[in-house]
Amino acid sequence: MISTSETRLSAIARIGRTGTKGEFSKRSATVKAMVINRILSVRDQETPLAAVELSVPEPEAGEIRVKISACGVCHTELDEIEGRTPPPRLPVVPGHEVIGRVDKRGAGASRFDIGERVGVGWIHSSSGSADENLSPGFRATGRDVDGGYAQYMTVSETYAYPIPQGFSDADAAPLLCAGAVGYRSLKLARIRDGQTLGLTGFGGSAHLVLQLARHLYPNARVYVFARDPEARAFALELGAVWAGDTAERSPVPLHAIIDTTPAWKPVVEAMANLRPGGRLVINAIRKEDGDKDYLLRISYQDHLWLEKEIKSVANVTHRDIAEFLPIAGEIPLRPQVQTYRLDEANRALRELKLGPVRGSKVLLID
Repeated sequence: MISTSETRLSAIARIGRTGTKGEFSKRSATVKAMVINRILSVRDQETPLAAVELSVPEPEAGEIRVKISACGVCHTELDEIEGRTPPPRLPVVPGHEVIGRVDKRGAGASRFDIGERVGVGWIHSSSGSADENLSPGFRATGRDVDGGYAQYMTVSETYAYPIPQGFSDADAAPLLCAGAVGYRSLKLARIRDGQTLGLTGFGGSAHLVLQLARHLYPNARVYVFARDPEARAFALELGAVWAGDTAERSPVPLHAIIDTTPAWKPVVEAMANLRPGGRLVINAIRKEDGDKDYLLRISYQDHLWLEKEIKSVANVTHRDIAEFLPIAGEIPLRPQVQTYRLDEANRALRELKLGPVRGSKVLLID
């Protein structure tokens, strides 16, 4: 019996051939894409994604087709490729920080005009309820359905968003996940103006959260923990009042800390920096196992006692993105981005894995 994945890979191979006039017609109706076709270690494999050509997707009723111009590179792609949150089918096109223009509308779709710039985030579709991020029907862009490492994609018009003026396509891309899930994390941190906020890890999301926090809570003081000296210097440039190593103690106990790392050490160290009743918000889809034994260093008295708590961030809702993007335009947020061509996606992922990282990485799609 031939599997769906084998059939799809065979189709990809056929589409890529040249020769007869008929075959050329097939090629003219294809799109370039990078796909995950196997689970592997990005550290050990220089080409974790495969370059392919796929049939141009057609929008169904209520959907739009997006001609993609930019797509951010997120740590969650590493989690997908390395099997911590594996796609339900392979091959699949990753990428969920998508910017493009409406190219075609399916039956009944009328929210956006042809040519209008839109964004697509991690939430591709769900129940539409207030807690749709927790719904068993939640489907993720670039994991459960094809995402933005391609020239075109389709999405329900309900889960596409107008992009504020003033952002280039490359600058707008990180807003769809790094920014939006950072916004959700900040809401879950429950800080008030004048209080203290910590950020542990200072990459694609945290550098946006710092700017967002300074706008929403102008009298709050932000403290940053990062292992890379350049990241700490960057945090101070953006307005952090203090920046230290992951294991350092902040000058004052903190009301809340947001962790954006893939590791366990920052979790343990952050708990020791919380004040009584403080909250650690973990902004990560998955944690890696490399330093999991660091959890054995937890002391109940030093890390957990006095009603400290841990809150995880699960995905993002439609409402989070819809609320966040206008705020990003008002500030305006200034993402720090490094750009790559679509065919350089493997290099971008390897650099993200092996770090250090300053800001966000973005693919520019032809």
